[in-house]
Amino acid sequence: MSPTPKSLILDLLSTLSRGAVPVRGLVAAGRLFAIPDNRLRVALARLLAAGAVERDERSHYRLAPGVNAVSEQVRSWRRAAERRRAWSGAWIAVHGRTRNGARGSDARALRFLGFRSFESGFALRGLALRPDNLEGGVEEARRRLELLGLAAPAHVFQICEIDAANERRARGLWDARVLRASYRASIAALEASAARLPRLAREAAMAESFRLGGATIGQIVLDPLLPEPLLDASELDALIAAMRRYDRLGRRAWAGWISAAAPDELPVGVLGQSLAVEAARAAGGA
Repeated sequence: MSPTPKSLILDLLSTLSRGAVPVRGLVAAGRLFAIPDNRLRVALARLLAAGAVERDERSHYRLAPGVNAVSEQVRSWRRAAERRRAWSGAWIAVHGRTRNGARGSDARALRFLGFRSFESGFALRGLALRPDNLEGGVEEARRRLELLGLAAPAHVFQICEIDAANERRARGLWDARVLRASYRASIAALEASAARLPRLAREAAMAESFRLGGATIGQIVLDPLLPEPLLDASELDALIAAMRRYDRLGRRAWAGWISAAAPDELPVGVLGQSLAVEAARAAGGA
């Protein structure tokens, strides 16, 4: 997956400490992904007209004030595992979607917080569940769902007890084997790329770290953060640790671009976080 002109601009501006970059720097980055100069300039003009970016007196561009909830969620990937807490066995439930399922923003909000659809007959149409093992419990889940676009009327509440059969069904909404396999595959890909990056040409290393970093960050921010005994927490922790190490290599690969395009800037993670945002925005049903 490669960035669009819009997502590349937003990514580069959001991953620098002060986010001020001249057009030439953005154009040079676009060429790494075969984005024509004119397409990138058009995208930049549209973002400026829409108020998403600002231009200063030096004709340097930066993000406009305010960060939307989706971007904020993606940027918090390093701390994702810190949101978990011990699980009492209770569930957080969301009810109130239409019979035909959640609309796009509803589905994205639910997916971001690890909810899965739990339907058993007419009475439970539109019910989604997740374990109540995240910091802040129901109140924090309700707040984050609203910020991420869950539409009213949707009811967010806790379920403390369900019968044995539905308990088994609820616990089976996530495939732990698939999750574990995905963690291990991503760790292997990061380690292989980390060994390869020093031997690649600078431009190739920049592009590879951007794409792989973005894909892995997307995987982390969409992880359901399941509690034990549903999933061994150490495996996701290992993936986040591997991504942190890779992030340092990615910033090193982009250091030359930063020096040339924005010498006064400090990188805070120049990787393909925009790809993670795009993946999250495209995420399907709960």
